[in-house]
Amino acid sequence: MTSELFSPLALRSGQVLGNRIAKAAMEENLADEGQLPGPHLLALYRRWAAGGTGLLITGNVMVHAEALTGPAGVVLDEAAPLKPFAAWAEAGKSGGGALWMQINHPGRQVQSGMPGVVWGPSAVGVDLGRHSGRFGSPTAMTPEQIAATVDRFAVTARRAEEAGFDGVEIHAAHGYLLSQFLSPLVNKRTDAWGGSLENRARLLLDIVRAVRAAVPSSFGVGVKLNSADFQRGGFDADDARQVIEMLEPLGVDLVELSGGSYESPAMTGRPADDRTQAREAYFLDLAKDLVKESPMPLMLTGGITRRETAERVLDSGVAVVGMGTALSVTPDLPDRWRDEREADRQLRPVTWSDKALASAATMAQVRHQMRRIAHGRDPRPGTHPARALLCEQGRQRPALRRYRTWLSAPRPTDATAHRAA
Repeated sequence: MTSELFSPLALRSGQVLGNRIAKAAMEENLADEGQLPGPHLLALYRRWAAGGTGLLITGNVMVHAEALTGPAGVVLDEAAPLKPFAAWAEAGKSGGGALWMQINHPGRQVQSGMPGVVWGPSAVGVDLGRHSGRFGSPTAMTPEQIAATVDRFAVTARRAEEAGFDGVEIHAAHGYLLSQFLSPLVNKRTDAWGGSLENRARLLLDIVRAVRAAVPSSFGVGVKLNSADFQRGGFDADDARQVIEMLEPLGVDLVELSGGSYESPAMTGRPADDRTQAREAYFLDLAKDLVKESPMPLMLTGGITRRETAERVLDSGVAVVGMGTALSVTPDLPDRWRDEREADRQLRPVTWSDKALASAATMAQVRHQMRRIAHGRDPRPGTHPARALLCEQGRQRPALRRYRTWLSAPRPTDATAHRAA
């Protein structure tokens, strides 16, 4: 009997995913010169494409050239040449699966020392205690900046479709800009974008409408949403249920559920809530509640590493199993599951008591594995987290110099960019 894991899933756009396993987005930090995808990013996605997933979702691609989480992020805006993105699309689809681009704006989650802008719904900074200085101080967005942000998401989605991607996923989780607007702890506005959940969700809903209007009906549109922020008084599971209902009439194909933010990094396996499972499928209990009423297929990401767990997730009613870290260590894990095999190694756990530093080290470890794959080597999941973190910090300095130079240089107009593509 064939497992439901390997059964197809038809989406409302008409797309059919070949199976129920997706590579969830992980921030690769592998941008080439010009904040563009280059040979290493292509090599990484060819490896994943050959591993058997039904859907690959890229790491976050930024919609605003002046707003990056860090200096090695990829940017797709009106001025970016499309040719590198077309090559990325070809690499990601080379195994026969679908490829979606995650599109994002960091809002206030921008490293301190970065050029450009640090925006938020309100002037409320990231609170990481003694590590708060790692992030810039945000300014509250004006209505004009909010409207321009809606346009930027639509432009990036349209250009992703032109480059050959099968869909986009709008990132509204993990404490990035759209998640900040949804959170009553961060969004202190008293205008049309603040106060009630309907107002706090306005930016997300406007972006979904604009994206859907900018692309063909056959193009996939997904949303990544926190099942909860895991902060007292923050965005919670009931808020998530209501936002899912708001998204349903807007032509969304799939809602991916995750959780947490930099302030409460449940997504890296350090949940701050007793409704998460400590080791695997962190957000399954919350998802079980949401799936009962969800009018759309749900994808669940967070801590899934074994086929047994993946099948338990599907048994709960969730439609797609998302994996990130597991695929950075074992890029062919779906094919292994198909052959009744499991991963033979796991990422070295980070047991540091400093929650913020441990989360940063875990993410650095994951990116270390992705870099190894991108350079044609096998993952080395036993790498010490401190080594991974130090190596990443060393790479940041030259990347920051390149980004500063690029951002200060004149960029081509829309027409010039399209001719270059």
